[in-house]
Amino acid sequence: MPKRVAVVIETSGSTGTPKRVMLATNALLAGAAASAVALGGAGQWLLALPLHYIAGVQVLVRSIAAETTPLMLPPGHFDPQGFCRLAETMTEPLRYTALVPVQLARLLDAADDPALLAVLRRFTAILVGGQAIRADLIARAAELDVRVVRTYGSSETAGGCVYNGTPIGDTLVRVVDGQLELSGAVLAEGYLGDAERTADRFIVEHGVRWYRTGDLGEIDPINGRVTVFGRADNVIISGGEKVSLDAVERIVRSLPGLDQAVVVGGDDVQWGQVPVVVLAGGAGVATDLAGVAASVVPVLGRAARPTRIVVVTAIPLLPSGKPDRLALVTLAKRR
Repeated sequence: MPKRVAVVIETSGSTGTPKRVMLATNALLAGAAASAVALGGAGQWLLALPLHYIAGVQVLVRSIAAETTPLMLPPGHFDPQGFCRLAETMTEPLRYTALVPVQLARLLDAADDPALLAVLRRFTAILVGGQAIRADLIARAAELDVRVVRTYGSSETAGGCVYNGTPIGDTLVRVVDGQLELSGAVLAEGYLGDAERTADRFIVEHGVRWYRTGDLGEIDPINGRVTVFGRADNVIISGGEKVSLDAVERIVRSLPGLDQAVVVGGDDVQWGQVPVVVLAGGAGVATDLAGVAASVVPVLGRAARPTRIVVVTAIPLLPSGKPDRLALVTLAKRR
């Protein structure tokens, strides 16, 4: 391990084998400095995520850089009222927290409590990342005057390095063969004990080091805004056509009662592979397959039409809180 490495973060392994990402002190501090500038100044942070997440580590790094004392939620079930009580004890004028989408959703669901809503509005910014965030969740936050910042990044970039579609600090973004690549001071040193994977994901061109994210996306040629479509490896071939399961899932989750659905690939005799919608719940869960298909096909085409809805007791999760898609594929095969 290089001597300059300060932290090793193990990734979630949502679509494959977990990786151990080596981050140097300068990359962590570069991320913290860029965040402070983008948010309008350094401040006090409320830690609501585990410290084995890069987002949790960065809360501590930002606090050290700002010379402020972070507040830490106890581990376990995320309780909006507990979050509110802790946030009420914050003392700095600029106040921040970092959440995953499900935590934000729970806070907004509890925002009919005037005291809790007032606490949320006192945050200078609430960073939300780690996975795709639904548009309706962002809209709800805006309606309530809760300032949410959508972040994009990973352990390999010392956390979020694109805020609301705009690269922060010295981060550069480009698209190569439809996939996003990132460059800048925030890049990790590589993967611990995996030189082959490091060489595959971290490349140098004309003296500039780039990280190949594996995410599909685009950059607006006019305003430079970055849009992420989903994982390049979360794609199936259905009837000879490529179908992004992330794109199907975005549409499915926009439908009433399906906001927690997960879409995986399933085998099919006719099509080869097809999208399968997985829901958690009991026998009474609504399974309107025709309605789901009617929403997906006009946008993504016939090949993207889900052919089954599978209901499971609970969605298996990774330690990161993300759906365990490999386990869901196995579950879907048994139904």
